[in-house]
Amino acid sequence: MLTREEALAIYHAGPQTVVRVLLETDARIHALEQQVRDLTVRLDASEQRVKHLEDQLAKNSRNSSKPPSTDGFHKPAPKSLREKSARLSGGQPGHAGQTLAMVEKPDRIEPHRVERCQCCHRSLAHRPPEGIEKRQVHDLPHIRLIVTEHQAELKRCCCGHLNKAAFPEGVNAPVQYGPGVKAAAVYLKNYQFLPYQRSCELLGDLFGCPMSEGTLANLIGDCHARLEQPVQQIKEQIAQAPVAQFDESGSRVEKKLWWLHVASTATATYYDIHPKRGTQALEAIGILPDFGGRAIHDFWKPYFSYGCAHGLCNAHHLRELIFVHEQHQQDWADTMIDCLLDIKKAVALAKPTTDHLTKARIRDFEARYQSILDDGYGANPLSASPAHAGKKRGRRKKTKPRNLLERLDEHRQEALAFMYDFSVPFDNNLAERDIRMMKVQQKISGLFRSEQGAKAFCRIRSYISTARKNALGALEAIARVFTGNPFVPIANTT
Repeated sequence: MLTREEALAIYHAGPQTVVRVLLETDARIHALEQQVRDLTVRLDASEQRVKHLEDQLAKNSRNSSKPPSTDGFHKPAPKSLREKSARLSGGQPGHAGQTLAMVEKPDRIEPHRVERCQCCHRSLAHRPPEGIEKRQVHDLPHIRLIVTEHQAELKRCCCGHLNKAAFPEGVNAPVQYGPGVKAAAVYLKNYQFLPYQRSCELLGDLFGCPMSEGTLANLIGDCHARLEQPVQQIKEQIAQAPVAQFDESGSRVEKKLWWLHVASTATATYYDIHPKRGTQALEAIGILPDFGGRAIHDFWKPYFSYGCAHGLCNAHHLRELIFVHEQHQQDWADTMIDCLLDIKKAVALAKPTTDHLTKARIRDFEARYQSILDDGYGANPLSASPAHAGKKRGRRKKTKPRNLLERLDEHRQEALAFMYDFSVPFDNNLAERDIRMMKVQQKISGLFRSEQGAKAFCRIRSYISTARKNALGALEAIARVFTGNPFVPIANTT
């Protein structure tokens, strides 16, 4: 710091010395100011990075799209957005229970006789019983394969021609498996998700039917080939549906990341797998390019590449709003949760008697929705770029609350589609449930060793999921494939 005496000495040294000292001081001041600006920019960037990392750590399956498997051992406290029901837990009145009951005609009866009196030891062998107390034990029989031998007669005519009786259709080899065994093998691998080795072990342990992994792979390949046309019909039904839900998730094929895509309706499911996630995969799958209904999804941008009507999953919105409310302490997000749930409740109450809300009710909800958005914009203004930041290319970086606000604003018709059209679901949960089972397969059996195996699994699982949605058991549905009568749902033309 310059003292008074040093300043006077500079002054008395003459004008040239004063000017030189002032210029040097001004240069040092400007250099320090630049350092301050640089440090401010770095501090702002550090604060933003810290906030971003805190947001990432705060995300879990309850407030984001992360799956529950990523929560680790620190599971979030359960906090459902559903309203509490007045019903008690457990089976409700009128529910058909599964209690083990006695049968009228048991397969086998084992009598247990009274031979002597327990008190005086007198013989009671020839005395008729006064009554019988019954107890029944339900158990599995010893299961073994039923072998049917087909014998085709050979007869020679007087003309010399040797005639042979025809074998039934499907009996092509000296020894082969029947449709029941084939269905059970495919069922274990593609419905219960058992790996090849464990499926073969189970067939041998329970049914006395040891099978090699190669034979099982051949049976799955046969089922895949037989289902080409039925699954194509299922795919066409989804493409013509008025409303369909879409989702995708990562899967491993030959140790590489592929993407499993699903298209779902209430009565049909179609799976396909592709190395890409975006429009290249959607074009190859071929449902969305010509889809004329409303596609329900989770705001993944490639879906908007197609000109059909769209609807957004509000379950995703609710989770993101929970995150904004809890992590950023913004009350508008909590108010928006209440608004969306109130609209959902109003739609559910109106559905039994009508197919739409009144115009006045819709206007009230729209006004409430807009008011909440206004509050959100007030809490998340766009910050002006600092003068020293310079001109940057690209879009201005926005906060997560601001991005969510703009999505709910610019795509309000898609977010509220369930309010305007009762055939539109509130969320995308149907597709998410369908794809969740494929993630279960991945956890149990791991990756797909080949593209062919992955494609076969998707086609067979499309068929099984569709059959299950139409109240047909998986094992029965697969057995129908091997008997030449595969199930295909009746197309819904409404």
